[in-house]
Amino acid sequence: MPIRVVIAEDHLLVREGLRGLLESQPDLEVAAVCGDLDSLLAAVEAERPEVVVTDIRMPPGNSDEGIQAAERLRESDPDIGVVVLSQYANPTYALALLESGSARRSYLLKERVGDVEQLVSAIHAVAEGGSVIDPKVVEALVAKNARSEDSPLGQLTPREHDVLREMAAGKSNAAIGETLFLTESSVEKVIHSIFQKLELTWETSIHKRVKAVILYLAASG
Repeated sequence: MPIRVVIAEDHLLVREGLRGLLESQPDLEVAAVCGDLDSLLAAVEAERPEVVVTDIRMPPGNSDEGIQAAERLRESDPDIGVVVLSQYANPTYALALLESGSARRSYLLKERVGDVEQLVSAIHAVAEGGSVIDPKVVEALVAKNARSEDSPLGQLTPREHDVLREMAAGKSNAAIGETLFLTESSVEKVIHSIFQKLELTWETSIHKRVKAVILYLAASG
């Protein structure tokens, strides 16, 4: 069965472009398109999609309606995945999106929309309970916290930073190994070291990979 998707985007050309991209995928079905927060929530209620793909800003306030929708759906429909598309690499938005948990949440820059494979991959990830954060947002987070002497990220080696970045991009251990020319067992050892240094060994496995990048970075604001 294809994954049913609701699209929320207030700009007509972008909205129709997204519709065309996703409708071209045999494993996806566009159930509805809308242009504001209220119509998005109504479409979710009517269509019961597996995933929502939403702009971060749209009417009525043109502020952070995409994140507001994700928060509401976390309470009302926790099994629905949300992919937030934004032109902002500002880590604050990603932190707000994941404040209540990383499961079924993705934050991608709009520039990724041109690469349908990345967008489709994020949709599949959130539909299956995973999480994907845009690598540019991760880089901004890491750079920001690298300036803090008290940041736990300061304990990580360059190799651990590299693996952490790939983890937050939603890659599996095998895919990380291919990118960084490491064996899968080596990747597992590096990830274990990251979790230890960031004091995340107590976390459930579904949250570790993203929280290793996000939650400890939230302390810097």
